[in-house]
Amino acid sequence: MPPSSRFPFHQLVRPRLTANVMSTQVVVAAALASIGAYAFYTRNYSGKPVFKSLGFHSLRLHSSELVSHNVKRLRFELPDANTPAGLPLTSALLTFSFPNGGWKPVLRPYTPVNDLDEPGFIELMVKHYPGGAQSTHIHSLKPGDKLSFMRIPGYNWTPNKHSHVALIAGGAGITPMYQLTRGILKNPDDKTRITLVWGVNTDDDIFLRDQFAAMERQFPGRFKAVYVVATPDAASSHPKGFVTKELLEKAGLSAKAGKDSDIKVLICGPEPMEKALKGAWRGKPGILSELGYTRDQIHNF
Repeated sequence: MPPSSRFPFHQLVRPRLTANVMSTQVVVAAALASIGAYAFYTRNYSGKPVFKSLGFHSLRLHSSELVSHNVKRLRFELPDANTPAGLPLTSALLTFSFPNGGWKPVLRPYTPVNDLDEPGFIELMVKHYPGGAQSTHIHSLKPGDKLSFMRIPGYNWTPNKHSHVALIAGGAGITPMYQLTRGILKNPDDKTRITLVWGVNTDDDIFLRDQFAAMERQFPGRFKAVYVVATPDAASSHPKGFVTKELLEKAGLSAKAGKDSDIKVLICGPEPMEKALKGAWRGKPGILSELGYTRDQIHNF
């Protein structure tokens, strides 16, 4: 994805989310373009959704909790406790900080995981990466500390545009899939069927297992979650391995079957997984191409 290093701040759009981490090129370009505008645009507005206005907004951390061995759920307070954030479905937030009081700004995108219509707060689930500047900084925050956010546009979801959507995630790339799944199933007018495939390293990394299980019980026939684990526990009920052609076929996601001609495939995960799924423009075809999907059926978060 990486855009040109001449990155116009006023035209900032949502960068591709790869396991919740922007590419180095995007980070450097966005930092250089935005550092001068940061002080001018950082603001809070009361009485209207905070992310309806332009620029960065400083939010106070209310609480945090460890939900797995390396993932924290963090709740940030909005300026108005009675107003929602003003984020449409599939939105992401660009975070801005100066870790350890340094001079070099760090920007990373994260996807809110709370109900976007709930007033007063946003919640993130952030995976800590060893050596990751922003994830380390965010995991170190204590209640009362502040972090700056700016909304970046996401995929324009239209209810019922597709009869079936396949969400393929790797690792922390699950968060945009979780947000979209909740939004679709919450909307009584959206009848889209959802198949989620989530590849993780260990069973402990399935940190949204209970939430997805509840959705499967509440929406049988409309939502199905499939997990694959690279290094499963001895008693694991999930298959061992990675997201492969065979796994997707078994999950009912072969476009060649002809059942879902209008299926949309959304992917978000580590770069090797995404390359394996999409292939190269002029090289070896990817797994999705082998399954019968065309380029316009596939979208990268």
